[in-house]
Order: sequence, then C-alpha cells, then structure tokens
Amino acid sequence: MTFKRAAFAGVATVAGLVALSAPGVAAGLPGNGVTIYMQMGGNAGDGSTLARTNGAEAAAHALGVAKLNEQYAGWAPETMISQFKQALAARPSCIVIMGHPGADAFHDLVRQATSQGIVVTDGNSPLTALQQEFGPSGFGYAGVDLYQGGSLTAQQMIKAGNLKSGDQAMVYGVFSQAERGQSEKGLADTLEKAGLKVDRLEISPEANSDPTLAIPILAAYVQAHPQLKAIGTQHGVMTGQMEQVLKKAGKAPGQVTVGGIDLAPATVDGLKSGYVQVTLDQLLYLQGFMPVLQCVMSAQYKMPGLTLNTGAGVVTSKTIDTITKLIDAGIR
Repeated sequence: MTFKRAAFAGVATVAGLVALSAPGVAAGLPGNGVTIYMQMGGNAGDGSTLARTNGAEAAAHALGVAKLNEQYAGWAPETMISQFKQALAARPSCIVIMGHPGADAFHDLVRQATSQGIVVTDGNSPLTALQQEFGPSGFGYAGVDLYQGGSLTAQQMIKAGNLKSGDQAMVYGVFSQAERGQSEKGLADTLEKAGLKVDRLEISPEANSDPTLAIPILAAYVQAHPQLKAIGTQHGVMTGQMEQVLKKAGKAPGQVTVGGIDLAPATVDGLKSGYVQVTLDQLLYLQGFMPVLQCVMSAQYKMPGLTLNTGAGVVTSKTIDTITKLIDAGIR
C-alpha cells in the first residue's frame, strides 16, 4: 500500500465512524453533499503548489467530498479576490481562501458568504482579524506563523553560513502585502538583530507571478554588491531560482548563504548542489488537507475554526536526502 493510499484509508475509516455516529448526517462519509471552492495560490503543478493540491485532493477523497473546485491565481492578490467572487456566485458549502490580498480586501465578501451560510476558511497566509470575527462560523487557519517562520529561517541561515555582525545581507520579498509580508519581516528583523546589514528589496507583481523575471535583476544586484554574504526570501518559487541567480552572478556554491522556503524541484537541486543552505518546510500537504477537513467539519457539524501552525521546521543540505522520495511523491 502506498503512503497516499494508506493516508486515504486511515482518514476514511475515521471519517466513516464519525459519520455513522453523528446525528443529522446521512450514513456514509461526512463530506457527502459538501462542495468546496479552494484557492491553491500559485500555478497548477508548480513546486509551491503541488503538495497543497495533493493534500486537498487526498482529504476530499478520504472524506467523500462531493466536489472540490481548485482555483489557481499565480499568486496575484487581485486574482484571488476575483476567484472568491466566482466561488460566491456558485453558492458552495465552503470557500477556502489565501490571505495575500489582506483582511480589508476580503472582509465584506467573507461577511456576505457567511450570512448566506457558506463556510469560509483560510490557508497559507493568515487573516487574523477575519479569523477573530468569523471563527465561530468555521473560519480557521492552516499555515505558518509567518513572522516566526521567517525568523526561524534567518536563525538557520546564520548557523549554516557562520554569518556574523557586520556581514551584508539582502532579503527579497513581498514586504508590502499586509500580513503576508510578515514572513520577510521576520527574516530581515532577525538578521538585523544579529548585527547583519540588511537590504530589503520588494518583489514586483510581475516577478511575484513569474519569478524567472527576477533572475537578471538579482544577478545584477549580487554583482554590484561583492561583499554580499547572504540572501533570504520567503517566496517558494523564488527560492528555486537562487541557484541560477548565483551562477549568473559568477558565485560558487556556498559563497553566498541562501535561505528560502518550500521544496520546489529547483530548490531541492539547490540544496543538493550547495547553492541553497536552508529552506523553511511549511508542510504544504497539510495546508491543503486541513482546510478541506475544516470545511467538512464546519459545514456538517457546525464546528468553529481551528488553527494549525505548519511551519515548525527547516530542511538543509544535510537533511534533504531523507525526504526526497516524499517530495517526488508530491507530499513534502
């Protein structure tokens, strides 16, 4: 039995027992009749999205969800808002959103959905104000404590690169994106607290959706700063571009310490080649699985929103080989 099938079987068994014992739900799996629209974030199949999609599909299968509608935004906040409106018009049981547009942009839409009996929950990037307001109706969060995740990445970068006070570093991120920018702020703040001199560079909307556009920009930056000792980012697909950036800038593996996030194939290659030293493992599979479970529990059993911090650890060049098979399977 494969890992994924084993996960299906275990969850399905529990789900079946819950359904048989719960009043008001027809015998069978608890997702019976539940329809979900779910924002996946990036592009279908990319390294920062695939495991999330697989987790969501696994949960939907195990719980017997009637229909899971996947939405891909290329990480564009305005697209996420449009996708919410499309989902709202379809009147599903539940809508899973991502917090990149911010609480203000989502508030009235979430209030409208909740007033119509639609469960709304959140993954990947928090919407704290909305969770506080709509939590009793099922608004939960499955994802990293962003500031702590960025801080953990910085701590491990310092350790891996033997970085010291006075060293030059650059953090490349979406600092301007409401709560989403807390990842990069946590990373930059922690490096600065250790005495490093940090440049904070904003990722453009174009590069946010297509990180390959950043390669020549970052390579030029590295060449213009010969004393640069470290680069940090909390953009998953951007992390995967760092090996190409440093090669283009004429740097050898380990000459610049790189800390990032996620386990995209290019990031795995970077860890193995020595161009990437550490990456935050935010357990994207769980970020897909848990919101679907939240939808079912809230839609069927009126359970309130739950919180799961999925950013508790990092992967380094020394540990990557232990989870390669799970990464290839789209689980890690």
